[in-house]
Amino acid sequence: MKGGGGGVSASYSLPAKRRWKGLVIGVLGLVFLSMLVPLVFLLGLHVHPTNGDGTEQRDSASNHVRVYDQHNDADTRNQSKVHQSTHMDDHVIRFTPSLPKVLANSSVREGGNDTNGKGPNQSFPTPADVPKQVKKNSGSLDRDKTGENMTGADESEMICELKFGSYCLWRQQQKEKMEDSVVKKMKDLLFVARAYYPSIAKLPELDKLSHELKQNIQDFERVLSETTTDKDLPPQNMQKLTMMEAAIAKAKSFRVDCNNVDKKFRQLVDLTEDEANFHMKQSAFLYKLAVQTIPKSLHCLSMRLTVEYFRTSFEVEEALIEKFVNPDLYHYIIFSRNILASSVVINSTALNAKESGKQVFHLLTDRENYFSMKLWFFRNNYGDAAVQVLNIEDLKLYNHHKVAPLDLSLPEEFRVSFRRVDKLSSTQFRTQYLSMFSHSHYLLPEIFQSLKKIVVLDDDIVVQSDFSALWNIDMGEKVNGAMQSCAVKLFHLKTYLPSSNFDENSCAWTSGVNIIDLSRWREHNLTGKYQRLVHEMKKGDGISETSTLSASLLTFEGLVYGLEDSWMVSGLGYNYGVDLESIETAAVLHFDGSMKPWLELGIPKYKSFWRKFLNPQNQLLNDCNVNQ
Repeated sequence: MKGGGGGVSASYSLPAKRRWKGLVIGVLGLVFLSMLVPLVFLLGLHVHPTNGDGTEQRDSASNHVRVYDQHNDADTRNQSKVHQSTHMDDHVIRFTPSLPKVLANSSVREGGNDTNGKGPNQSFPTPADVPKQVKKNSGSLDRDKTGENMTGADESEMICELKFGSYCLWRQQQKEKMEDSVVKKMKDLLFVARAYYPSIAKLPELDKLSHELKQNIQDFERVLSETTTDKDLPPQNMQKLTMMEAAIAKAKSFRVDCNNVDKKFRQLVDLTEDEANFHMKQSAFLYKLAVQTIPKSLHCLSMRLTVEYFRTSFEVEEALIEKFVNPDLYHYIIFSRNILASSVVINSTALNAKESGKQVFHLLTDRENYFSMKLWFFRNNYGDAAVQVLNIEDLKLYNHHKVAPLDLSLPEEFRVSFRRVDKLSSTQFRTQYLSMFSHSHYLLPEIFQSLKKIVVLDDDIVVQSDFSALWNIDMGEKVNGAMQSCAVKLFHLKTYLPSSNFDENSCAWTSGVNIIDLSRWREHNLTGKYQRLVHEMKKGDGISETSTLSASLLTFEGLVYGLEDSWMVSGLGYNYGVDLESIETAAVLHFDGSMKPWLELGIPKYKSFWRKFLNPQNQLLNDCNVNQ
């Protein structure tokens, strides 16, 4: 019994021990798995193996989509709206590498993204073991891209400057930041709606949607034609904006021919580029027209003075007449049609002269402006300086029919562009501005026969120091003392020069302030030489644009005395980057270029140097709003 009982108990005890061991093994296995799973997630081993750029994963995902479409094509057609609208979102979510939240958050903080909800994280998380290297490489890439963009912008600005001149510099400085975000958003939505409308309008079942989209397009076109700023938008504009977004979303949700949309987008891009090019040319033309047109205030001043001239009787003093022909005094010659410009030149020169009584100014103008200038300079005093106003059209010259017609021509400004010699520059061309004598300047020996030495001043300069040292310069056998621009040499202009007998390394010279020895001018017969060169360069019945420049440079070849650079600072009519310290210390400021200081288009930071020589208390200037 005992043996039998013992045998029975033994037979039942063995399975119990086995069950207990199985439970122990199962618990140990669960513990091991509970430790292994977090470790796998931490190491990122749960991600499917790829070839390093995720191509295998994309292929598998795309295969999955294709199999689904083939297996259930009917369901796909019925649910096309849902799948088309979420297609890209599913791909983005599917292809984004997944990491634990701890590593993802740390990579976001290391990448410098906004963690306060101010901006979305638009970069993929990076492994925590190489943050510095990734940062360094990405920074260098950004710098390279920025450099490329800047180079491209410089080249585009250079091309624009070659084509339109200083207008591009003015446009770049006057460009305003885009602050009207709602208007910009409306333009973007209108662009997209125009692209989708042709494809939607062809489908009969979408007639209602096409009508709605067309109505929204017309509403947007009407609003944008009436306003360009957010503050001028109508009150119900936000409702129209919402309706347009809803209509575009519906149009995108339907299956359309992508080729039609692509073609329409290309057409819109081409039309936009053509329109931008048209507006560029139109604005450049209007800019050129603005700088060549007399401002309303100056026209008012000239008309008022002309009317009052015939109401006033005055006579020139005998002492002034003697000064006008006295060769021992300092004689300045100015060609101008602008009352204010010539007044600033004379006023600044006389105020800075140590002996204003020795200064004599001869202002040559045309018949249209003669009477207004005559009265202006009769009423206004410039210290003890004498001012003579001459009408060039009334002068009786012995040789005028052989030299040039008696028409007033002002100094001409040229924009010279040529290829750079240095290879370190990022731009291919260089642009230099030159101001040159006109046909009227070559009448000077005939007009002032009693004078031996004169100083020719352009009407767009401001004098800031005494000119006594300029008159005492010994030029030797030279005729023309002028500022030289050695950045432009004659070999840069040899294609425009009629003769090859010249020194290619000779520097170009510019007008503005020129001290002229009339005695040597007459000895060399430079007026006749200039006339022969102009006759050689005539094309057909007219004269080319470069004939004056070429003839003037060749006329004074070898006869130019180069003045020191400290005498004059040029470029104040086109260059925004002139150093203010050099402007304050220069003897003469030359506003050569299109942006003259008396125009609204003038460079603002240079205008104060010119306007301080105007009289703010003058009643005529106030009546014509000149001082505003």
